[in-house]
This record gives sequence, structure tokens and C-alpha cells, in this order.
Amino acid sequence: MSEPASISTGIAARYATAIYEIAKEEKALAALEDDINTLQSALSDSEDFRALISSPVYTREEQEKAISALSQKMGLTGTMANTLALMAQKRRLFVVPNLLATLRDIIAEEKGEVTADVVSAKALTKEQADSLAKTLKASTGKTVTLNATVDESLIGGLVVKVGSRMIDTSIRSKLNSLQNAMKEVG
Repeated sequence: MSEPASISTGIAARYATAIYEIAKEEKALAALEDDINTLQSALSDSEDFRALISSPVYTREEQEKAISALSQKMGLTGTMANTLALMAQKRRLFVVPNLLATLRDIIAEEKGEVTADVVSAKALTKEQADSLAKTLKASTGKTVTLNATVDESLIGGLVVKVGSRMIDTSIRSKLNSLQNAMKEVG
């Protein structure tokens, strides 16, 4: 891992742990999950928001005023709003994406859940997704949430990643293996 990535991950982990502990103490984990979803959709939908948190052009004061106004407009809890304002003061808003991911992981761990990244050649039907989640639950012992995406270059099959384990049953992968085996022969 590169040094800047590990630094931002460490910063995000400290903030995430603090936010989680406060929310747990205040019995406000559901509100925290709402905050995470709200911020995640803002990151996904707004180029201006991404620029605000990552651009060095804005001063600390500008970032703090903007993030406080946005927090109020988004209806974030006091804990999240205050943390974001503090992060703006400390020039740490660039770690917000890592912060959200870390918070999701902490909450999922607390609930005994795990997220599986599933890439398929075509969109999974509800029955296929339910069957896959049930199979993964049996193998992991935890409730599994699927994060499904489509990649038509797989031709067929699935690539499933749960934690550090990856299962690749795609046709593309099998064709690549066959191609490598044929190169070794001839």
C-alpha cells in the first residue's frame, strides 16, 4: 500500500471509530447509517461536493462553512456534522470516502454482516441473487449483502469477492486458463 493511501486509511479509521462509538453510546446507529447513505449519494451525485472535499483551492474556513451548510441541508446528525466541520478545520475532508467505507465495515461487523462484491456477465435475477446470498451465508456464517455489478466482458459466470477470498467462475477466466495451457504445450 502506498504511504498516502495508508495515511488516509489510518485517519479515516480513527474518525470512524470515534463516530461509531459516539453513535453507539447515544443509541443512534440507525441515524448514523442514514448519514452514511446520504453522504455516499452526495459523493456519487455531486461533482461540486467531491471538489469541495478534495480540492486544495478552498481555504479551511471556506470548507468549514460549506460543509456546515451542507450538513444542515442534508439533515445530518450533530455528531456527523460536527465531525465533518472538525475535519474541515484540520484539512482532512479528503478522507471522507474512506471514512464512509470504514464506518460501513464497522457497522456490518457489529451486525454480523459481510458484503460480497459480485460481478456477472448480465444482471442477476432476484432468485439468483437470493440463492447466491444463501449459499454465501452458509459458507461464511454471516448475513451477506450483495454488491452486484455487470461486466459483459466476462461472457458468462460470476466473479465473487468476499473479504480476501475471490471465486472466479467466469467464462473469460476459463478461456484465459485454456489459452495459457495451450501456450505451455506448443
